[in-house]
Amino acid sequence: MPLFSFISSIVRPEDVSAMMLRLVGAIAVLIIGIIGSIILSKLFRKLLHSFEIDSVLKEQGVKIPFEEFTSNIVKYLLYFSTVIWALNVLGLATTILQIILVVVFIIMIIFIILAFKDFIPNITAGFFIHSKGIIKQGDTVTIGAVTGKIISIDTIETRIKTKEKDMVFVPNAMLLKTAVVKKAGLRR
Repeated sequence: MPLFSFISSIVRPEDVSAMMLRLVGAIAVLIIGIIGSIILSKLFRKLLHSFEIDSVLKEQGVKIPFEEFTSNIVKYLLYFSTVIWALNVLGLATTILQIILVVVFIIMIIFIILAFKDFIPNITAGFFIHSKGIIKQGDTVTIGAVTGKIISIDTIETRIKTKEKDMVFVPNAMLLKTAVVKKAGLRR
């Protein structure tokens, strides 16, 4: 019995019943929120479908399923809001939210770094190619197994048109890393 009295001195029955009530409330919020999120995302998708956004984008050559993508974003934002609401019912929202925000911020930084991993070397190489004049528009070059005429040199890539009329896009960073054979006297 001393153990029971020790536990009852730490945890009062009122606290346990209040915590159980909050737990039941949080579970109810989760269930209602998940069901509501699914219903609202489907309604949102039907609303977008009524505007025929996907068919308009398809006519423009964009092959992104915008309606599905946007409705999924809405659904997951509602899921996230539901979880935050349930944590708030439990009294844990501020601590958990701060942890979630830090994790999301770190993930965003990682994604940004990975997105620019190939972008920055290509821009640097593009500026180098433009400033040194290594190759110019109209030059006929061989880069690796590709031979063709340079159509354009952008900051990120160089477009080469082959004899077979194929358009080859070469990242500018690759131009500085591989041997480029420039054909003499073939510029028009």
